[in-house]
Amino acid sequence: MSERTRANTRPVYLVDGCRTPFLKARGVPGPFSAADLAVGAGRPLLLRQPFPAEAIDEVILGCVVPGPDEMNIGRIAALRLGCSERTPAWTVQRNCASGLQALDSAAQSIASGRADLVLAGGTEAMSHAPVLFGRAFVDWLGRWSRARGPIARGRLLTRLRPQDLVPVIGLLKGLTDPIVGLSMGQTAEHLAWRFRIGRQAMDRFALRSHQRLGTALSDQVFSAEITPLIAPDGTAYTQDEGYRADSDLEQLGALRPVFDRPTGAVTAGNSAQVTDGAALLLLASEEAVERWDMSVLAQLVDVQWAALDPTEMGLGPVHAMAPLMRRPGLATVDIDLFEINEAFAAQVLACQEAWSDRHYREEVLGDEPDQPIPDDALNPEGGAIAIGHPVGASGARLALHLALSMKRRGLTRGVASLCIGGGQGGALLLRAEGGVP
Repeated sequence: MSERTRANTRPVYLVDGCRTPFLKARGVPGPFSAADLAVGAGRPLLLRQPFPAEAIDEVILGCVVPGPDEMNIGRIAALRLGCSERTPAWTVQRNCASGLQALDSAAQSIASGRADLVLAGGTEAMSHAPVLFGRAFVDWLGRWSRARGPIARGRLLTRLRPQDLVPVIGLLKGLTDPIVGLSMGQTAEHLAWRFRIGRQAMDRFALRSHQRLGTALSDQVFSAEITPLIAPDGTAYTQDEGYRADSDLEQLGALRPVFDRPTGAVTAGNSAQVTDGAALLLLASEEAVERWDMSVLAQLVDVQWAALDPTEMGLGPVHAMAPLMRRPGLATVDIDLFEINEAFAAQVLACQEAWSDRHYREEVLGDEPDQPIPDDALNPEGGAIAIGHPVGASGARLALHLALSMKRRGLTRGVASLCIGGGQGGALLLRAEGGVP
């Protein structure tokens, strides 16, 4: 988008947001579907607004694995939240950045003048990911449905083999790149090898994520961000379940590698947790802000998407943040806060290395070198290793938390970014309302 085009678009504001607690998957389907989670985040958000739900012009949700009865989950959530039957609603999917894609799509609708109020974000119930049958059994079922009479069906039964009944875990299939044949964890192992990131460095980063989250919880940082959920059985969920207060380097060091046995370094302890959760935000035009007399969290300045080798998908944030900051002439020192999704400790550490590496910036990105991202400005309240990573929702969570953190700290600029399975990256630039361009 050219500077002239951007100058002629309307500004876009984040006015409010809400998310559910992120609930750890425990091997069985959790108490909430993805639609339940979206409604759980959206209902309190809309109830505290000065306008009725019918005033929303559009609803956009990111979701990677909606349930079979939740097709176009954006529309389902919109209607359950009380939006008008005439409110268009749709669902987007860009793997781990689906929630960020929803925000980008919403911002484009507002900037172009097609909408003034958009509810956008993401939701995911990863614990509800389907368990599938393999091709052999599916073919057998097809023949069974066409068989006529007991003799034909008896013959089919003799052809059924125990191995045909072995289930296919949908989540594992989804976390494996079909082009390069590597799981997301294996791509993290590759980055650890390329940038010489050792096991101890990964575990220290993971411990830091938990410790920072623990401090934030003690300071009640998330009280303005999280809304409780009540399950059908009456159980109340009030906070993220991934935090481990007793985590230490000894415990982390005792965990076995998951993706590259026995010599790898990426473990369950230094990886993001499989999680259920939702995060929704309200985006508004200047006209809507004035009409409804709303306060503003931040201005959504720009979004950038990038693509790279799928085997190095974890470096996606570097590829997206560099052009995002280059357009307005910003450098590391101009950004007050960075939120980079912690898919894996190795992945975030590799992004830090690549960001300030002269060879990588010049030869791979064709860009000028920049200063390192300060540790205290990166994920200061922890990240997905401790909080969790419901893939469809994480991009929206990062944007919401970044906006609230900037407002709470009185800061001017922030960047949120994610790596994306399949070899992509996404990044968002926020500016505090009233801050310098």
